Amino acid sequence: MKIDITKVKIFVTIPQENVEEVRNAICNAGAGIIGNYSYCSASTKCTGTFLPNEQAKPYIGNNNKLEIVEEEKLEVICNIENVKNVIKKLREVHPYEEPAIDIVPLIDESSFE
Repeated sequence: MKIDITKVKIFVTIPQENVEEVRNAICNAGAGIIGNYSYCSASTKCTGTFLPNEQAKPYIGNNNKLEIVEEEKLEVICNIENVKNVIKKLREVHPYEEPAIDIVPLIDESSFE
C-alpha cells in the first residue's frame, strides 16, 4: 500500500460568537473544498477549559482563574498546499491569544485499493 498524504483535517475550538468569522476566513483562504463543493465544514458544540497564567491576555476570563466556556469545534478539510495560508488567516481572526489547532493527515480512500 502506498500512502500519499495530500489533505489534512483542521480542527479548532472557537467562542460561539466568532464561528462564522473564522469559518469565512479559512474557507476564503482555501479550506473546506470537497470535490465540486466549497465552504464544507462541520461544527460541534463543546465545553472548553483553560487556566490563564500571569502573562496571559485572555479574551475570556481572568488570569489565574479556571474558565469553563461554551465553544464550537470547527473542522474542515484542506489541501496540503493551502495549510500554511489557512492557518495564517485563522490566527488573524481568531480571538484567542493561543487558539487550539489540530492538523490531522488524511488518507485518501484510493490508498486502500
